[in-house]
Amino acid sequence: MHRSGVFKKSNGTAKLIITTIMGIVVGYFIGVSFPSVSITKVILPSNIYSPFDMTMHEDRSKALERSFPENLGSGNTPATPKIFVPTNPRGAESLPPGIVVPETDLYLRRLWGDPSEDLKKKPKYLVTFTVGWGQRGNIDASIRKFSADFQILLFHYDGVVTEWDQYEWSKQAIHISVRKQTKWWYAKRFLHPDIVAAYDYIFIWDEDLGVEHFNADKYIRLVKKHGLEISQPGLEPNNGLTWQMTKRRGDKEVHKDTEEKPGWCSDPHLPPCAAFVEIMAPVFSRAAWRCVWHMIQNDLVHGWGLDFALRRCVKPAHEKIGVVDSQWIIHQVVPSLGSQASHLFGRSENGEAPWKGVRDRCKSEWAMFQDRLANADKAYFKQIGKED
Repeated sequence: MHRSGVFKKSNGTAKLIITTIMGIVVGYFIGVSFPSVSITKVILPSNIYSPFDMTMHEDRSKALERSFPENLGSGNTPATPKIFVPTNPRGAESLPPGIVVPETDLYLRRLWGDPSEDLKKKPKYLVTFTVGWGQRGNIDASIRKFSADFQILLFHYDGVVTEWDQYEWSKQAIHISVRKQTKWWYAKRFLHPDIVAAYDYIFIWDEDLGVEHFNADKYIRLVKKHGLEISQPGLEPNNGLTWQMTKRRGDKEVHKDTEEKPGWCSDPHLPPCAAFVEIMAPVFSRAAWRCVWHMIQNDLVHGWGLDFALRRCVKPAHEKIGVVDSQWIIHQVVPSLGSQASHLFGRSENGEAPWKGVRDRCKSEWAMFQDRLANADKAYFKQIGKED
């Protein structure tokens, strides 16, 4: 009886397997006898969908509509037109002028919504500081002097960036971090005139400026009133004064010339008696910066000598360059590059103190810049067949 029960159970299992195989075979032949059906073409009655299914279906449909515009459908892609516009920017000659965008800005934009509604207010001016974390208190005080009309851009030379978010204004600022560089290195690489073309004036300031007596909006009004294309705030006479031209005068809004030591000025309309501001806190109009940027040398990172050549970018320079006296600053003379050179910029090659290596580099760059400018003048006049 035991063996008989096992036989019956095995026989039933075999029948089940055979029946399953035959069902698969029959199903296959029935399937291939029908024409193929595209699942995407099957339309089911809407009443069989749950509300959740309907929502998911609509979302997928909208996503597909955004991903595949009608003009990109099969057979509808337009042929590439043959275009050549020699007046387009270099490299963009094959584009129709209407699609070319040669300039940009530093406006912060959303990742959603209508692009035309991204900006509640467009900043009119750009202010940049080259900063280290050690000067955060001074930079915070400085930035509070600039209204919402100013876009803030910080260049970080010490690699410290996220810590600045302890200040609310930092969350709306632009931060660029490249270690161990100077402000003119940053300016040459990140402030191309086509990038900052949206701003009427560009401030390129050091981090060690006292701004207790400075108001940025009032400063802009005075610059416009007196027609200054290149300017700087007056400097408090007793703090870090280098040139008489940049010394604040208490009886003026603006001054454009001065008297220097005997023999320093061969012409009263030339630097350092006129047409001159220093490189610690210059302010440029859009047009002036477009010229000045091209004069900055890639390898002369300290900018020494540039202040004496700014006059080449505005005409007449002795009227378009000046110092705003009624909005003045204090140069605190914090030698950021020198005092921090030991851990930020390394030791000078000859084993001397780091600050001395930095100062020597500044002086040598000034001489190199003067030589390059003089040689460029000679080459130009030789090319056009005129004497210097």
